[in-house]
Amino acid sequence: MFTGLIEEMGVLRSVQRRGEAMILTIGASRVLEDVKLGDSISVNGVCLTVVEFDRNAFAVDVMPETYRKTNLQSIRTGSPLNLERAMMAGGRFGGHLVQGHVDGTGTIRGREAEANAVVFTIEPDEPDLLRHIVQQGSVTLDGISLTIVDVDREQARFAVSIIPHTLRETVLQNKNPGDSLNIECDILGKYVDHLLNLRERGSNRKQGGLSEAFLRDNGFM
Repeated sequence: MFTGLIEEMGVLRSVQRRGEAMILTIGASRVLEDVKLGDSISVNGVCLTVVEFDRNAFAVDVMPETYRKTNLQSIRTGSPLNLERAMMAGGRFGGHLVQGHVDGTGTIRGREAEANAVVFTIEPDEPDLLRHIVQQGSVTLDGISLTIVDVDREQARFAVSIIPHTLRETVLQNKNPGDSLNIECDILGKYVDHLLNLRERGSNRKQGGLSEAFLRDNGFM
């Protein structure tokens, strides 16, 4: 579990590709202060396991499912990466509950300055992700806990506003329209949606499928 508060930007030192599997070696400092084999580190919002480390770098495995679902497939040697260690019990919880389980990717469609902030407009590659995007709610982009400031459901896009500190300390400083971001929706919203769908399916089974009463009760008539 993570908070979405980035601890440092690491640098990708090397990539070993084996089909859709990869081994990434990442240069870092702060996240290595108390690292152990098997520890979880969020890399651009993806929860990965440390399989090797020294004083200046650590290595992680990327399995095919992660390769297919995230933007890690497109990173290159020298790329900056957002890094965060798993949260500690009893520590400050400044972001929101982040699992490091990416739901999908999105493409930056706009980057505009607004006073001291920069507003990024994101279009999810899978429009269905918008069902979990709520204005003033939380979303994780490349591992960064952010607040949603606008949702445009007609264009299937949403926006986040970035303060100078976040821009300066994360990979967003190098992101521009056309670039890809990992998206993790708020876990609370996903569970609520899942439970409501289970209840709805159970109700349909009890009624023998769709009925006039079901359509009327749910606003379709």
